[in-house]
Amino acid sequence: MAEQLLAVSQLADYAEVVPVSAVAGDQVDLLADLLIARLPVGPQFYPDDVISDETIDSQIAELIREAALAGVRDELPHSIAVTVEEMRPREGRPDLLDVYATVHLERASQKPIMLGTSGRRLRDVGIQARQGIEALLQQRVHLDLHVAVMGEWQRDPKKLDRLGF
Repeated sequence: MAEQLLAVSQLADYAEVVPVSAVAGDQVDLLADLLIARLPVGPQFYPDDVISDETIDSQIAELIREAALAGVRDELPHSIAVTVEEMRPREGRPDLLDVYATVHLERASQKPIMLGTSGRRLRDVGIQARQGIEALLQQRVHLDLHVAVMGEWQRDPKKLDRLGF
């Protein structure tokens, strides 16, 4: 391996030659550090406390959508949209935020896939999404998910607008 790396380094004037295994995770952090060190410093576009230009609602919706698509990409390709209907602190429990969201599907045949046997798939989606939402908001969250069919939403401009696209 050392001979091959030496041969590669002599092909051009490389600043660094770093053998990496993304599968094993070998030297990935080193490569990232070397790349970051070579990036030019640019202007700061947002204040220090701003991590995204997306609203909290859209970030939460995307976390739920990501969890919903995990493992069913072939069955539900791009057919999932999520809307956050309401967020409010739980009455008498200021440490807990209730989040109500709807997972919108295009066809009724997709609903059993999303729900899973006895609702297990939706429960798993809720658990995964809740963990991401709690990390984002830095507080405990109760996530209440509903599944609704909105026929042909990807082809209807009014429905796309209602879903935030």
